[in-house]
Amino acid sequence: MPDSCETVGRPGGLVTLNVGGKLYSTTLETLTRFPDSMLGAMFRGPQPALTDSCGNYFIDRDGKTFRHILNFLRFGRLDLPEGYAELSLLRAEADFYQIRPLLEALRQVETERWRQRTNAILHADVDLRKRLLHFNVRRGPQNYELNTCSLQIFTANVFCTDRYFLAMLRRRLGHWEDTNVGMEEIHSGPLGNSGATMARESRNGQDANQELQGWKRRVENSQTNGELRNSPGDSMDEDAETDDEMMLDYSSENDHVGTTKCHHLCLEWAPCPPELPETEYVKQKLRPLIVGRREIRTATEFLEEVLKVALAQGFRVDSVFPDPADILNARSLRFVRH
Repeated sequence: MPDSCETVGRPGGLVTLNVGGKLYSTTLETLTRFPDSMLGAMFRGPQPALTDSCGNYFIDRDGKTFRHILNFLRFGRLDLPEGYAELSLLRAEADFYQIRPLLEALRQVETERWRQRTNAILHADVDLRKRLLHFNVRRGPQNYELNTCSLQIFTANVFCTDRYFLAMLRRRLGHWEDTNVGMEEIHSGPLGNSGATMARESRNGQDANQELQGWKRRVENSQTNGELRNSPGDSMDEDAETDDEMMLDYSSENDHVGTTKCHHLCLEWAPCPPELPETEYVKQKLRPLIVGRREIRTATEFLEEVLKVALAQGFRVDSVFPDPADILNARSLRFVRH
């Protein structure tokens, strides 16, 4: 794709277009592939009169979306990125250019997406493991006391065939992703250290307290009714994929706390026991799960959140484990939507 006037050239039927400020190079053969389209009519007759300062033919339409228009003219098929969420804009552009085969391809994509969203399966389960944590508490100069507490570490797995529902659920549950610190800095492995651990006294407990309080402030500032906002100062390159196009890519595949691959979501959290000092909680690299400023401390509370969102989106409960008659104490729920 050219980026300056010096690259413009039209030998052998080459054409450079300026579409909403973005430059595209192609051929007359490609632009006139569908003679009854607006582009076909524009470039089969007299040359278009509207040009920019570099002599490129100018079209006052969405420049980024035009790449999908041009690729359809080149290949004769519609290839969209995974999770592409700007179908309405692309349909409007296809209608403007009057490319009827593209409009038909978009209709088929929308029909298939609607079918997938209407008929869906949702499964959520929560596992709990407990471990003892040994830690030192400083009582005075050269005076340390050994203490022990029990940690409850929850692991939740959610699978849904409707990737858009899962993306919405993750936004509601994934409060930690707004922090400016990379997840790799926070978690180098599973939550906490495995087995019984002797936590060493921090040389500066104030630093751990400040870290915890700063993290809490970032969570509170990032949540509005359980959803996330972008951090101030975040920027995105003009040619990078938009948030809509990357709506399923909320975290890297290696993030241990929250991972999703289109249809699967995994969360792991550990509520802070009352007897565990906040400094030790931070040093163990543990995290709570907070939904709408409410801390989730049990498996039941987590499944209640999933249940509320699922029922609001048209799902119905299909099975309950281990006791089908006791949904309030379930560890696993399965939903269907027809």
